[in-house]
Amino acid sequence: MNPALVDTDILSEFLRGIPQVVKQVESYLQDYDAINFSIITYYEILNGLLYKDARKQLKKFTEFAQLNKILPLTISATQRAAEISAELKKKGQPIGHTDCLIAGIALTNGLQLITNNIEHFKRIKGLKLANWLS
Repeated sequence: MNPALVDTDILSEFLRGIPQVVKQVESYLQDYDAINFSIITYYEILNGLLYKDARKQLKKFTEFAQLNKILPLTISATQRAAEISAELKKKGQPIGHTDCLIAGIALTNGLQLITNNIEHFKRIKGLKLANWLS
């Protein structure tokens, strides 16, 4: 299994206890000491839980986050994300800014992106993808 960055959609499914994702996470943790996810994913999940006022889930998520690795948004990742966004816009195939930022973080850290949103991310040159839901 390759070192990976877990996208928001897959992490959400893991937190919901979806068996096939839980199994993939368990398998990943046999090779690596933590799950990697971006500060963007941290924000997206935190925002959703706060919006729903899901206090029990919020506590569980923050405890989970402390045990794993949250990758920051660096200048190099931001620059790579901007390049991705500009390139895709020029091709008439734009994706959201958060997806570009997550891809930039994955690429600058040399990580495969684990996502269920293959259609968007496959447009990004050099980004390795896998889907733990399929």
